[in-house]
Amino acid sequence: MNRNTCVALVLLLFVLTQCSQKETPADLIIKGGTIYTVESENPTVEAVAVRADTIVYAGNLAGLSVYEGKNTTVIDLAGKTMTPGFIEGHGHFMGLGYSELNLDLMSVTSYEEMVEKVKEAVAKAQPGQWIIGRGWHQDKWTKKPEKQIKGFQTHHLLSEASPDNPVFLSHASGHAGFANAKAMQLAGVNQLSVEKLSRNLGEGGEILLDELGNPTGLFNERAQYLITQHIPDNTAETDAQALELAIAASLRNGITSFHDAGVSRDNIELYRKFKAAGKLNTRLYVMLTGFDSNLLYEWFKKGPEIDTANLLTIRAVKLNCDGALGSRGAWLLEPYSDRPDFSGMATLSMDTVLKISREGLKHGFQICSHAIGDRANKEILDRYEQAFSENPGKTNHRYRIEHAQHLHPNDIARFGKLGVIPAMQAIHLSSDRPWAIERLGEKRIKEGAYMWQSLLKSGAVIVNGTDVPVEPINPIASFFCIGYPANLKRRAGRRV
Repeated sequence: MNRNTCVALVLLLFVLTQCSQKETPADLIIKGGTIYTVESENPTVEAVAVRADTIVYAGNLAGLSVYEGKNTTVIDLAGKTMTPGFIEGHGHFMGLGYSELNLDLMSVTSYEEMVEKVKEAVAKAQPGQWIIGRGWHQDKWTKKPEKQIKGFQTHHLLSEASPDNPVFLSHASGHAGFANAKAMQLAGVNQLSVEKLSRNLGEGGEILLDELGNPTGLFNERAQYLITQHIPDNTAETDAQALELAIAASLRNGITSFHDAGVSRDNIELYRKFKAAGKLNTRLYVMLTGFDSNLLYEWFKKGPEIDTANLLTIRAVKLNCDGALGSRGAWLLEPYSDRPDFSGMATLSMDTVLKISREGLKHGFQICSHAIGDRANKEILDRYEQAFSENPGKTNHRYRIEHAQHLHPNDIARFGKLGVIPAMQAIHLSSDRPWAIERLGEKRIKEGAYMWQSLLKSGAVIVNGTDVPVEPINPIASFFCIGYPANLKRRAGRRV
């Protein structure tokens, strides 16, 4: 074959290639701004072309022309930045949806303002209808209630505002709840019943009482069930509405994948219906709720469900092992600095944690245990380590501790050594900043709270997230806060 023939063949192949690409142009082209790829070899590009659900080109403007056809939609970023979709590393998907259906108390700045919101809801409600809300946090209020018991308001003002409608308002953390007199009446909670109810609760729950032994309306951890068991179940219609709202809120905030921390049997079936109908527009990685042991063992028997389309994957378990720092339910090795008689509580037996950890290794499920206090983290690491040592062949377990918020210094290096993933939420640091030092004191804050850099240096892989609806769904703040811990620790020892 002579040189001219070779040149002609090369030119022919080039023309055919161009024609072939022109016959199947991209559906969408995006250009005109900085586009991040999250690829170390090619971190930014000038343009992206998409055909159907696949990115077919990511590169410079010069190579873009072959992907543009007469029906191609072109988006000009006008100097804005484009990134791949965010992955929410720890949140509550149905909680996100219901936070838009029920009273949103995240922005209230005083007890009185919260009560006013309840008054407005009562005016629109049917007689006897439950008023449900979430998001209040007493340490974020700019004005403190006149009367407080162990750092919390009492129910009287709320009960006056809603004498006939039962009210239950969940703390921002979800680890405590506040009820009015009507709700407590329906639940049979009064001065005479409290001791009996407390005994029936066992470990892991607390009803706050005033100086006369009357319930204040504050129910901590498992004690919330005394009230919530009387709240009517959500309907299929409200569940579907909440799911639609959660999907829309995620996409508005650039979240295309979501690690859903603690999902019930009914929610899984709803997710499947949405997927079958083509309406599940956010990819879900589901953690089965540890509150339903029957559900767990059903899944252990049949094994994980891994969706090749990545829309609905079920291969993890969420265990709730202690409470939250804000409600003083986090399980500590030493008492709270601002409540010296109390060290928080375990909300799940550590024998159960060990048993489920073994089952996860046996059946291929990732175990994700909620732990905020230093004792909870230590106890769970101990159980994970025991399960790992009993199963040396299971090395790709990717077990997680959700939050890993306050650690004993001796336990920090264990995350990297054991290969345990701390699934943290950087936004909690700035959100907790006004009161965290009061809870733990200067020494514990400096040595063991929000230990991002130390955990990274241990070799641990950290997952970031928002914990929505505990915090707002927007992920940007959680990225910004990663570099924030030094500010908290520099100011430790004085109110900030």
